[in-house]
Amino acid sequence: MTPMEALFSQAPFGQAPDGSPVEIFTLRKPGGIEARICNYGGILVSLKAPDREGRLDDVVLGYDHLEGYLTLSPYFGAVVGRYANRIAKGTFTLDGVTYTLAANNGPNSLHGGRKGFDKVVWHAAQTGTASAPSLTLQYLSKDDEEGYPGNLSVTAIYSLTDENGLRLDLIATTDKTTIVNLSQHTYFNLAGKGDILGHEIQIDADRLTAVDSTLIPTGELRPVEGTPFDFRKPVAMGARIEQNEEQLNHGRGYDHNFVLNHPIGHLDVIARVTEPLTGRVLEVLTTAPGVQLYTGNYLNGAIKGKGGQVYAKRSGFCLEAQHFPDSPNHPAFPSTTLRPGELYRNTIIYRFSSLTSPHG
Repeated sequence: MTPMEALFSQAPFGQAPDGSPVEIFTLRKPGGIEARICNYGGILVSLKAPDREGRLDDVVLGYDHLEGYLTLSPYFGAVVGRYANRIAKGTFTLDGVTYTLAANNGPNSLHGGRKGFDKVVWHAAQTGTASAPSLTLQYLSKDDEEGYPGNLSVTAIYSLTDENGLRLDLIATTDKTTIVNLSQHTYFNLAGKGDILGHEIQIDADRLTAVDSTLIPTGELRPVEGTPFDFRKPVAMGARIEQNEEQLNHGRGYDHNFVLNHPIGHLDVIARVTEPLTGRVLEVLTTAPGVQLYTGNYLNGAIKGKGGQVYAKRSGFCLEAQHFPDSPNHPAFPSTTLRPGELYRNTIIYRFSSLTSPHG
């Protein structure tokens, strides 16, 4: 096996509903993490990270085979767009023109509509260098696809960093003024099994976007202080998740966007999650202004995933680095408008380390 083959490989992974071949690609770091990504939905199928003993385990939810993703998948591991998260009542107005989207999440549009970027086959190519290979995925979302204006050219580049991280660069350009919000929807479980209630989480955010009963922002940027959403210091995900509180009731747990304290465009650590038993630590870095914490509230045991594992409620958590939900309908939120000649970019890094002892 050559050094290149050891770091990058690909294999067939089945067929999409339209008959297009789907491939799965593996990126490896000697002595470090290993990521497997398929070009259907840009899905992160598996991500192996070492525990405090150096043992590699898969720390993301999903399926062993493509069929599972085609049949029943709550966006496991996918690149989501053209607009990640929700748009109220599936409508927005841009330059005086009102656009109508599919209402695929109650009255609202979610993650790009009925056939978002998570359900298309991306063109895939090995890029980077022999010592640092990367996977470049490309997709052209045509004008009026799912109701969105403009031909949107999207690139998603997965690569491994020297600091045991998986990096994803999401880039887009358009030929007509449009809106865009791209993110990554991986469900993590740093123990590799069980629930995530004992995971300890810290998020660098003083506020969240308060939501109504359909999880659409009200426009209020509500302080987290004194609420179950105060993760400015590490706290177990399950410590306050069952409290009888308005916002928790709306989401059936955590399903909320946090307003990050860092400047938009700066690549900073915005969240840190520790799993005490295995010692695994996940740090999330992004250039985006927000991150959606979702605690798998709608998983209900109906899905049997990898190795026949049953995914019960709160078997995984998501940290979706993004612009705020429903931004096109909230002028005070950071803009998600993209015009011809402009470049959209969102960089996300999932970086792994481990505690040296059970007490850290």
